[in-house]
Amino acid sequence: MRRAVKITLESSERAELERLKNGRRVSVRLAERSAIVLHAADGLENQEIAKVMGISRQKVGRWRSRYAERGLKGIEKDAPRPGRLPQISKARRAEVVRRTLHEKPEGQTHWSRATMAKATGLSESTIGRIWREYGLKPHRVRTFKLSTDPRFVEKLNDIVGLYLNPPDHAIVLSCDEKSQIQALDRTQPSLPMKKGRCGTLTHDYVRNGTTTLFAAMNVSDGTVISRCQKRHRHQEWLKFLNVIKSNVPSDKDVHLICDNYATHKHAKVRAWAKNNPRFHFHFTPTSASWLNMVERFFRDLSERALKRGSFYDVNDLMGAITEYVNQHNDDPKPYTWTKSANDILAKVKRARAALHKV
Repeated sequence: MRRAVKITLESSERAELERLKNGRRVSVRLAERSAIVLHAADGLENQEIAKVMGISRQKVGRWRSRYAERGLKGIEKDAPRPGRLPQISKARRAEVVRRTLHEKPEGQTHWSRATMAKATGLSESTIGRIWREYGLKPHRVRTFKLSTDPRFVEKLNDIVGLYLNPPDHAIVLSCDEKSQIQALDRTQPSLPMKKGRCGTLTHDYVRNGTTTLFAAMNVSDGTVISRCQKRHRHQEWLKFLNVIKSNVPSDKDVHLICDNYATHKHAKVRAWAKNNPRFHFHFTPTSASWLNMVERFFRDLSERALKRGSFYDVNDLMGAITEYVNQHNDDPKPYTWTKSANDILAKVKRARAALHKV
């Protein structure tokens, strides 16, 4: 009678196979193959292993033999299977990649599957497969902006330092305005979501006025001080500074992170700062509003309370904003800043180097 190949395991090999057999993040196939080898090492024949595991004898024999021949590598991956030979030559595939990267269709800014298929004589599905294989997405583009502020490094270190190592016995507030928030009322009633259908909104709307939200977010605990005002001049900014002043402890210094909007640097604002020496202003670099953490709060406000809303007047809009801020402050969760100034500078240097190559 033909006997199955004998499996002998070292203690380290057995430990690794046990780990693979019982691992929660191991694929089901690899766990099964590891169990087959372990049973084989315990002296069980293929028929016995097949019966214990509820699989075919041929399957047991296949993975037992592969482990005997190649060890762990023999069971980690399936052997390559014969298939249909590729119908598109490497040269034609390379041509598609080259044209995608270095050319544009006539009169257009980027390729689509249809335009590339027409230009190369291949099918649209073939173009799609080639693009997926090489990670090409001509229909997508990502925006960027590099700051040209001559004091970029100094300001970056200052603000990131406030996030990662805030001063003792002080409050750090990330401040900004979300201007021109429109009270948009849909022209027709919306339909609610139901099984098999998402909610609906009309694409057109009626403008019922605007408001500007002034917000100051406490970096340490996530709470937000806010006020809606009609305009966003230095007069409104001064009023908001007084709102902040009345809402923070009087025995602590306050560090305000602001952008370079002229309103924040008006002569009357500088005079107010001189009369309130415990307030310290820190300005983000030019074209670097992403450094201001309150922008994250504005994004969440827009997505969760404004984007799908319908407001019949400005008061209705202001009420929705106030309700969201109050709900946020009932259970505030601070945003966590993770990037150091050195990490950001390294990324900026790579971006500038890439631009110089273009």
